[in-house]
Amino acid sequence: MKTLDALLKEGVVGRRVLLRADLNVPLDDDAHITDDGRIRAVLPTIQTLRDNGARVVLCAHLGRPKGEPNPAMSLAPVAVRLAELLGDPVFFATDTVGPEAEKVVGALADGGVALLENLRFSPDETSKVDEERRRFATQLAAFADVYVDDAFGAVHRKHASVYDVATLLPSYAGALVSREVSVLSGLTSDPQRPYTVVLGGAKVSDKLAVIDNLLDKVDRLLVGGGMMFTFLAAQGYGTGDSLLEESQISKCKEFLDRARTLGVELLLPVDTVTAQRFAADAEAQVCPVAEIQSGRMGLDIGPETARLFAAKLEDSATVFWNGPMGVFEFDAFAAGTRTVAEAVGTSHAFSVVGGGDSAAAIRAMGLNESAFNHISTGGGASLEYLEGKQLPGLAILES
Repeated sequence: MKTLDALLKEGVVGRRVLLRADLNVPLDDDAHITDDGRIRAVLPTIQTLRDNGARVVLCAHLGRPKGEPNPAMSLAPVAVRLAELLGDPVFFATDTVGPEAEKVVGALADGGVALLENLRFSPDETSKVDEERRRFATQLAAFADVYVDDAFGAVHRKHASVYDVATLLPSYAGALVSREVSVLSGLTSDPQRPYTVVLGGAKVSDKLAVIDNLLDKVDRLLVGGGMMFTFLAAQGYGTGDSLLEESQISKCKEFLDRARTLGVELLLPVDTVTAQRFAADAEAQVCPVAEIQSGRMGLDIGPETARLFAAKLEDSATVFWNGPMGVFEFDAFAAGTRTVAEAVGTSHAFSVVGGGDSAAAIRAMGLNESAFNHISTGGGASLEYLEGKQLPGLAILES
């Protein structure tokens, strides 16, 4: 795929660059941004284009407005935050491809930045009908001379702004997308060893394809989070009222058997932190995984497990971590995630955090993001890449 460096060699002074960014940030009830990590991640590409005289037309989505305008999902707060981070105005269009967008884009000077309103306010952005997506993409493409995709978090979607626009304009991968592809491809090709993967999160069904694709590539697989209970059930343990996917127990048994055959060290928790109810003020109790009582649910890995996982991470050469070890949003059940995050960050390994809740946990806990070699902005896109799937947004850039 052609990169941002290739575009800069061609020259961008005075050229309008449609930049697809991932600005899908969380907002509180007062429309305040609670985590600006995705905005900060795309800043290098924006600033590079500005420094080289481009007229930057940003487009992005926020939330799932279901194809119609929704003030609660407006990108207006993002424009404000982006202007603060850039130290310069960001001109916001209150529509996406209408008269206000035409006016804002038309007034851009060299080095200027405009942000269009939420792409998903149009049903054509996410339409499964090719003609509808292409119609919307044609309107977007009319605002620009070239297209740059730096929204890795959306490359697994065949959406108008991700796929179809790239068929209409000269197209390039932004710095963030290029970095993501470079890092993630290294995790599946020739990683330094020992290679340890840490998986957590609520459901094992969300990680089945990742486990299936990585199991013969890793040296160790550490499993925590809510998904651990389905694995524990596969070993014959009772899980009380813990999250359990009974339909996946047989698949977990297959993974356990396959790991033994491959010589992969698949580690499950030896203790857990339980509660009688899912609440921040619930009374926490540590118990061995073999002694989870009926009426109690596991909400975090236990301290012995956290130490065990940290020890396995200490001598790793490559680490990929995706998914919290427990309900880190509740202080009483955040220790496991914190211990693992700190162990990943302080290890000598090349460390990759798989975005989503893992990245959110790092920021929520105030940990130093620079301690990790790469924090993906991808979430679902990162997982699908590691599953070995072809991602539409990357495929079109490579065509």
